[in-house]
Amino acid sequence: MEVMRSCRKYIAPLVFCAQVASSFFDTALQMIVKERCANATDQDSEQKAITNFNMTFNMVLKFMPILPAILLAKVGDKGYRKVPIVVPLVGYFLSRGLLLLDIVLEWPLQVLYAVPVIHGLCGGFASYWAGVMALVSVCSGEEERSVRIMRTELVYGIAGFVGSLASGHLFDLYTVGLQQGAILSSLCVLLYFLCLLYAAFFLRVDLFSVLGERQERRESFGIINHEARDKINIALLFVSGILYDIAVAGGMEMLAAYVLKDPLNWGATEVGYGNAAGSLLFITSFVGVKMFTRCSVRDESMVMIGMVSFAAGIYFMAFVTTTPMYFLARSITLFALIPMPTIRSLLSKQVRGTSYGITFVMLQLSFKLSSLVTTPIYTEIYQATLDTFPGFVFILSSIFTVLSMIPISIVGCRSARHDGYERIQGN
Repeated sequence: MEVMRSCRKYIAPLVFCAQVASSFFDTALQMIVKERCANATDQDSEQKAITNFNMTFNMVLKFMPILPAILLAKVGDKGYRKVPIVVPLVGYFLSRGLLLLDIVLEWPLQVLYAVPVIHGLCGGFASYWAGVMALVSVCSGEEERSVRIMRTELVYGIAGFVGSLASGHLFDLYTVGLQQGAILSSLCVLLYFLCLLYAAFFLRVDLFSVLGERQERRESFGIINHEARDKINIALLFVSGILYDIAVAGGMEMLAAYVLKDPLNWGATEVGYGNAAGSLLFITSFVGVKMFTRCSVRDESMVMIGMVSFAAGIYFMAFVTTTPMYFLARSITLFALIPMPTIRSLLSKQVRGTSYGITFVMLQLSFKLSSLVTTPIYTEIYQATLDTFPGFVFILSSIFTVLSMIPISIVGCRSARHDGYERIQGN
């Protein structure tokens, strides 16, 4: 237990600092793209320019990490748990530095397409977050794993909330000789540099390695029941996760452009507050997991609750016309971040400890591969409905969310039947 506490103690500062930096980058990039596309003849042309850039940027971001992330996951599962975290942080540091150079030197917007290339070649978020989740999973038992993973997501969310609140104000700061956004981007690069130093020299890998070896030995002696692993459940969990990710990622990517146009027409400060509202969901989702766990709610049921929350909120977002309505729609999605970490927890109970890294990476990469198809579709639909009903893409996200509830409900029925069978055998 002492070792587990140490694991959480040493991973939390890294997750917090990296997410604050990520929040700075997201706001800076969003506002720089808006400013560079502001020369369009009308607002529809500006929206199309923004969404076209975002589509290309996000597709490159999702495609590039595929092979590097798999290789890094395999290295991590061999016991080198630092590698899937440190290497992506190198990519974060270099790619965020390129954004800073683009702002200071006023390079063309197209130069920023190199950001996801550098980021992806180093494994990207798929490798980094899968590495973090693998460490947390190794450091926790099956009974407490959902809460442990959600606690890490909570740290991630609090950091995003703090960073997003500050980012809008920091973006507006500038001095003589420095462009707007340069200070925010500089702080982002500095924070990633500190994260890289921390991960490389201060992260206690030996604790994680010891736990991994102990877990493997327990599995070898049969303390963990390998027969409990169910390939059908794994497939259903992947399908549910992919459908839900399509709903969330597609909706959020279009929402980033939607808030920049009339009737909302947000500036940097409002964008920061909007991103902070999204990060606040990590806190409400964590509270939800704690509350539902104390009430003995099954993991599959918690996933369903989170999906219903997001489906209702994103449906309401389709009819948002004012900033207060936006935040009201966001408040409905208060449990929307429960599904993904809980699905990861359910997956971890189906595989061996030495396969956590590759399992989580394959889940992340399945999200990216599916979004390579759905991102252009969402973008085309959004552009086609700009003059009629721009919120239609949010209704589409709500439909995908409802579809994602079908596989997880099947998993819940199968698990309940399996548990009942085990109880009968025990009697």
